[in-house]
Amino acid sequence: MKKLKVVTVGGGSGYTPELIDGFIKRHAELPVSEYWLVDIDAGKEKLEVVGALAQRMVKKAGIDMVVHLTTHLEEALIGADFVTTQIRVGQLAARIQDEKIPLRYGVLGQETTGPGGFMKAQRTIPVLLALCRKMEKYCPNAWLINFTNPAGIVTEAIAKYSPIKSLGICSGANSMMRDIASVYGVEREEVYARFIGLNHLIFADRITVNGEDVTRHFIEQLAQGVGSHRLKNVPNLGLPAEFIRALKLYPLSYLKYFYMSREVVEHEISELQRSGTRGEQSLSIERSLFELYRNPDLCEKPAELSARGGALYSDTACSIISSIYNNKKELHVVNVPNMGTTPDLPDDAVIETNAMIDSLGAHPLAYGRLPTAIKGLIQSVKAFEELTVDAAITGNRQTALLALSVHPLVPSVEIAEKILTDYLAANRDYLPQYQ
Repeated sequence: MKKLKVVTVGGGSGYTPELIDGFIKRHAELPVSEYWLVDIDAGKEKLEVVGALAQRMVKKAGIDMVVHLTTHLEEALIGADFVTTQIRVGQLAARIQDEKIPLRYGVLGQETTGPGGFMKAQRTIPVLLALCRKMEKYCPNAWLINFTNPAGIVTEAIAKYSPIKSLGICSGANSMMRDIASVYGVEREEVYARFIGLNHLIFADRITVNGEDVTRHFIEQLAQGVGSHRLKNVPNLGLPAEFIRALKLYPLSYLKYFYMSREVVEHEISELQRSGTRGEQSLSIERSLFELYRNPDLCEKPAELSARGGALYSDTACSIISSIYNNKKELHVVNVPNMGTTPDLPDDAVIETNAMIDSLGAHPLAYGRLPTAIKGLIQSVKAFEELTVDAAITGNRQTALLALSVHPLVPSVEIAEKILTDYLAANRDYLPQYQ
């Protein structure tokens, strides 16, 4: 079995122990012998802390894996088989600004949805395309597995502007299926759900447990509050029962941002005054985590890591990497170009849906027409995503304004203009394309 070289860009992230844990658990089927953690000079201290923990975890597991730490990307990329990305350009300080600025104007501040997702994409896309250019030189046959948010928008930029083989992943669908499993008292592997939509905007319209269709029953459970989908980074506000019954679909928690936008904005403003934005809360959690990571006796992923959103993503990531490497032909939910999956979106538009994963990559399952109840929302957000990619590539302010103006959560062009002006001023150091 060929040994693998895996590179994680953004290796100093507090999430890295999740990935390490995933690779350790799967080492028999995923023989990673070289694991490189890469970060920028500004993140060197965090890289060293996380890297030392990773090395202790590997040593305790007794597996044949060497963990390398470096701030030299090119060195790490040479001959890599898989490259994963979990970067945060501008770090959590930029996220906090992304969240706070829209709230000034009564608009949702969230790092992946609406204006926050737009701004994060503007900082991130140029950096990841620069990474792709280096991969073309040093590891042209490697797979790029992107976790960096906004995952769908970033994946679309890579698919359109780089020949590098890539997939975007998110733990949202996995989390939803775990919630289904908990309602029926079964293991996650006994649940199947058919998903369609965009990253952080997906719906399940067919749910089976051990092959039995439970869609209608589960939707009723949702309406009654028995079943639910809750993410740590999404306000715990319930959708009205009659709306759930009318929708006849299982929506990801992020859909509350669209279906309960007034209530969510009120909640976020209240949270801002009480305990700060989610970014500020994450900063506090991260500081606590790194205090734990510094303990030389810690040799495993700490339980406290689950307090951050996305704690399940290592399972998602490692399963998909294993499916590619081992040609498993497993079904996973990924971000991938539409390519005829639904005729209601362009073929090159990246969607989040079920796909068969083999050594050649992701093959999305045919879906057909989008349900009328969600078609308009998906199409309007996709228009926003396409304009967001164009703005990030060109640095054209007019395109950026259009992107913000067409998003369903932005109430007027005037407010879009104000948010954009504030964003560009606050992010000047990270936006060379706008200079």
